[in-house]
Amino acid sequence: MTGPAPSTAPTTAVPPWGLAVAAMLSIQLGSALSVDLIGTVGPAGTAWLRLSAGALIFLLLARPPLRSVRRSDVPALLGLGLTTGVMTTGFLAAIERIPLGTAVAIEFLGPLTVAAVRSHSLRALAWPALALSGVVLLTEPWHGRIDLAGIGFAGLAAVGWGFYILLTQRIGDRFTGIGALSMTVPVAAVTAAVLGVPQAAGHLTPGVLAAAAGLALLLPVLPFALEMLALRRMTPTAFGTLMAVEPAFGVLLGLLVLHQHPSRVQTAGILLVVLAGAAAQRGGRRRPRTSGPTADLPALDPIG
Repeated sequence: MTGPAPSTAPTTAVPPWGLAVAAMLSIQLGSALSVDLIGTVGPAGTAWLRLSAGALIFLLLARPPLRSVRRSDVPALLGLGLTTGVMTTGFLAAIERIPLGTAVAIEFLGPLTVAAVRSHSLRALAWPALALSGVVLLTEPWHGRIDLAGIGFAGLAAVGWGFYILLTQRIGDRFTGIGALSMTVPVAAVTAAVLGVPQAAGHLTPGVLAAAAGLALLLPVLPFALEMLALRRMTPTAFGTLMAVEPAFGVLLGLLVLHQHPSRVQTAGILLVVLAGAAAQRGGRRRPRTSGPTADLPALDPIG
């Protein structure tokens, strides 16, 4: 007589919050490691190479569900790809000029504002205002060393991330996550190619291409897979609140990898951004659908 069949679920499974944290660390590590590549092929060149490698990986993982595409889906799909390409380039141009943690905090204003506005509460607008005060502490304009170009590029990434969330939500109502990315990431790569190809021309070596492929695995491939797994085991509100810690991870990886040391005032600024992000999730998340693919599609940061 045989004993009961062993359980297929491991008893030491990684908790969902651990998956989400790993995804955030992968995003910020990919951002920090992109700085060296930016120095070789420029921010637009880095965006183009990384998105192109990511597009190839997603096409290998999932066949684009082209037969399921309706005419009404085309503007959103193209818009999401275009937005991803622009904000990727903008963010990488930002971290070329300002510290990683500061760029992530400014970029985070985009989804934070979306969450506050969609809460339909005037009080919720206090959270983006609190985060903005944290950004002021991060940039320390009273020292006269503010980089307006870097802040502007990070602001462009923030606007892009806000639109990205709205478009991802619409696409998520129609397609599963990887299937959608296999259509939108190639569009993002083509968008980044407009400026990226001229920047990277003459600098494409086997080492550069290998570095771009490795960075594509760190972002967006690995974070997407980890966030998908995390969202299957935790509520969207809990996930969104945990993701509010991402600006702090940007500071941490900036310190460890790029040796960017924040001052005490800048550290206080990051804490304000994290607090605002966590508080905004209480009323700014969309109620999960009872059916359809949206429940499994994370509003991940695709650019860091």
